[in-house]
Amino acid sequence: MTEAIPDEAKVWDALRAVSDPEVGENLVDLGLVYRVHCAPARVDVDLTMTSAACPMAGAIAEEAEEAIRVACPEAREVQVAVVYDPPWTPERMSETARRRFGW
Repeated sequence: MTEAIPDEAKVWDALRAVSDPEVGENLVDLGLVYRVHCAPARVDVDLTMTSAACPMAGAIAEEAEEAIRVACPEAREVQVAVVYDPPWTPERMSETARRRFGW
């Protein structure tokens, strides 16, 4: 029996449901998601924060992991890593988010 590969679109939708509590915008539109990789029964995600000093990094990563687990129950393993290379810049934000913040 082959294991199901989680649907990458569902992962992205799950990450859109997770907001940075300091700015009230979702992780995807903020440009905080650097990588999503789906493999049989596994999802790996690399996130960053707007600042390496973000005190909420761990909580945001945990919330993202839980959202992915709910959206993709076939993923027995979910790994969400917080990375800081390359550093985040406002150019990574969606056009909608940039307009919202007046950038």
